[in-house]
Amino acid sequence: MPTIARILVADDDNAVVDAISHSLEQEHFHVEIARDGEDALEKARAAQFDVVILNVMMPRLFGTDVCRTLRSESDVPIILLSARDSELDRVLGLELGADDYVTKPFELPELVARVKAVLRRAAPAGDGGTLTVAGLEIDPEGFTARKRGEELQLTATEFRLLLELARRPKQVFTRQLLLELVWNYDYLGDSRLVDAAVQRLRAKVEDDPKQPALIKTVRGVGYRFDAGS
Repeated sequence: MPTIARILVADDDNAVVDAISHSLEQEHFHVEIARDGEDALEKARAAQFDVVILNVMMPRLFGTDVCRTLRSESDVPIILLSARDSELDRVLGLELGADDYVTKPFELPELVARVKAVLRRAAPAGDGGTLTVAGLEIDPEGFTARKRGEELQLTATEFRLLLELARRPKQVFTRQLLLELVWNYDYLGDSRLVDAAVQRLRAKVEDDPKQPALIKTVRGVGYRFDAGS
């Protein structure tokens, strides 16, 4: 039997928590609830979850602070929920390591779709042998990547992004195409997801992230992986 995914939902609004929990349980996920940021952090540390959903504005500890702490300790997929829709807030959340950012109010089927997309990204790619390119060893089966023999600490999103770029060097990927290939959705997507993930990935794979040699920006279009000559 397939393993039931465990989802942690953290929000201080009881109505929101109840609605999200009901929708996820209808999809046969196991749901646990946290009512504030400290409770969320304690529960996320005490048990293994497949996805953590965090409201940004919570008592005792903001969701962004929980996200920052969890990302420094774990690669668990994180979805942030927020009533604040400014570009600065979204970019901040994504740069802290969130895999997705959902603005309130939202439709419950949309949130469920995003949870499923995150879970698909976290599953082993299982589509070919180890790829060796530009000093990197990328193993889709093992879901690991190494640089000069040292394993890189990548989230599932970052690994999928690296794999898609590196398997087709020199190809220019639009942000929309990367949303489809990596995030597994198009109309639900936001190009800032791609930009923030690229920034985090560069920090881990580039010798000098400020002057990237591997993941190049194609201005006005998207990104390409440069494997060198």
